[in-house]
Amino acid sequence: MTRDAKPIVIALGGNAISPPDAEGNIPQQFESSRRTAARLVDLVEAGYRLVITHGNGPQVGNVLRRVELAAHEIYPLPLETCVADTQGGMGYMIAQCLNNELRRRGIARTASAIVTCVEVDANDPAFTRPSKPIGRTHSFERAAEYRTTFGWELSEVAPGEFRRVVPSPRPVAIVEIDLIRRLADSGELLIVAGGGGIPVARLADGDLVGVEAVIDKDLTSGLLAREIGSELLLIATGVERVALEFGKPTQRWLARLSVAEAKRHMSAGQFAAGSMLPKIEAAVEFLEGSAESARVLICELNRMTEALAGAMGTWIVPDEPG
Repeated sequence: MTRDAKPIVIALGGNAISPPDAEGNIPQQFESSRRTAARLVDLVEAGYRLVITHGNGPQVGNVLRRVELAAHEIYPLPLETCVADTQGGMGYMIAQCLNNELRRRGIARTASAIVTCVEVDANDPAFTRPSKPIGRTHSFERAAEYRTTFGWELSEVAPGEFRRVVPSPRPVAIVEIDLIRRLADSGELLIVAGGGGIPVARLADGDLVGVEAVIDKDLTSGLLAREIGSELLLIATGVERVALEFGKPTQRWLARLSVAEAKRHMSAGQFAAGSMLPKIEAAVEFLEGSAESARVLICELNRMTEALAGAMGTWIVPDEPG
């Protein structure tokens, strides 16, 4: 992928900040953010212009758990406020780590985080079918306890492992998109739409109001990339490539996928909901709404530079004409 005047959108998973093998406390989140910042500044140093998004699944799950534990002492926070709080806190953390890394390398740039709202349809059927996993995994026994005590809905994400699920409506519009576009076009290094954006819906009188939901950050990242005219959406994840038959003896890594092939594999159930599926959906939607030169790269977070050079990762590309 060549460097050009257009920024690339990089979507970081929430696990880029809270690794699944750690408690995920604040010192650990800063440690992970510093490692992530180093990889992002590698790209800045190589001449790429970045607009960064991030997930917040582990973080917002922990905030909600803290809210419920403290409910007998202090007023609760609605889910959209928890998303706003994690977006602000994680944006601060990522920006600080980026700015420290930029200073150490003598790069005169400043990263800034923008608290971002994303509009959804209040009648989206997702509100009646919670599906977005948040928080950490729980055993069968602990999941049953949380269902009874807190009324949580939990889904089995792996054999014997359960996570809380909440509504995940599709993003319709990014409220601050004009500001983000102007700043991105002027070359600013931005962190935006954290956690998929703060979910808001428009009332009949035109006012916006927060709604209890979590928007998938990959779908929002694809929408963002289209809206700012980016030609590359890079989705950084924990695996080196997209795979078919993932986790099975017949697993096959894919270096390249067309939109048609991606759709066919989605229809065949090859990609797990709440994991690779929204990444592929976001890739398809971005490519179908963008210029023919647009591309999507899905790769391991710590190997983004290699992936951009073509050494690893999965490239998703538009279908050939005709």
